[in-house]
Amino acid sequence: MIDKNQFRDHEHLSYFHDKKSGLKAFIAVHDTTLGPAAGGCRMWPYDSEMDALSDALRLSRGMSYKNAMAGLPLGGGKAVIIGNSKTDKSEELFRALGRAVESLGGLYITAEDVGMTVQDMMIIATETKYVAGLPQGDHASGDPSPFTATGIYNGIKAAVKYKLGLDSLKGLSIAVQGVGHVGRYLCQYLHNDGVKLLVSDIVQENLDYAVTHFGATIVAPDEILSVKADVLSPCALGAILNDDTIPNLNVSIIAGGANNQLASDYHGVRLMDRGILFAPDYVINAGGIINVSGETTGDYDVNWVNKKVDDIYHTLMHIFERAEQEQRPTNMVADEMAEEIIAKAAK
Repeated sequence: MIDKNQFRDHEHLSYFHDKKSGLKAFIAVHDTTLGPAAGGCRMWPYDSEMDALSDALRLSRGMSYKNAMAGLPLGGGKAVIIGNSKTDKSEELFRALGRAVESLGGLYITAEDVGMTVQDMMIIATETKYVAGLPQGDHASGDPSPFTATGIYNGIKAAVKYKLGLDSLKGLSIAVQGVGHVGRYLCQYLHNDGVKLLVSDIVQENLDYAVTHFGATIVAPDEILSVKADVLSPCALGAILNDDTIPNLNVSIIAGGANNQLASDYHGVRLMDRGILFAPDYVINAGGIINVSGETTGDYDVNWVNKKVDDIYHTLMHIFERAEQEQRPTNMVADEMAEEIIAKAAK
């Protein structure tokens, strides 16, 4: 485990197994220089515990960078539950996860992520106070998905402005991979702007909604990464940009909400070599954690949250400009900028 490359700079890793509820989960804390580690809890049917561990480590590191680039007083952490979110959920399991979070004494603050709902988080909150993104409470802000989608929408506009020189999205074709929670809100914003939507999802209900409400065209899951469009917006799971998919991409821009879209850092080089502008995922998808951060201060202010989400546009523009000046991939430039912020705070 310690030999894993992703583990090289993490502060803390916990494995929790509750036999009664069946809970098996990792909580990874990457860095707490800027504040307590914050990041969502993901539930997924991983093929192995090592796959779950790898995901927790990569995601928690991404959260450190995401929070740093968003200017938040939070470090990076992540929880992953090994299980099928359709069949394995139970009150006992989530209460056990809540006890696990509480045992860390505030080192990690959890919230909703893939496979989880705000209702699930409410159960977790019965066992720990270190939960954000709740639908009820003095400073509750509810589902963070609309804020995540707004940030992605802002990021797409920034990328289109930088790459294509356009101030409007009207008439552009955008392929959205994953039209569930975040993807649905994003499609609504894009549809309002007159975008031609191409959508893919493994859930037929999500596709039907996109067709009915947004006039979207359905694309098969195995074709969405090669379809011709102006923009590809991955809003499902990560590692979809790899040696197999990059040669077949038929877009000018990749700007979406999925975490860890690059299978490896060097795939950012491959995208740059192909002339495809990549919006680093942990920058463009920071809207949700910005909203969650507004809760953790104890004085939630939606105007502050909206201002921070709007700033995603300018942060990405800065990354694009620096990457072009230095002739380096945008993901590596963003990583360096985040590390600079954390290093400065550590002094």
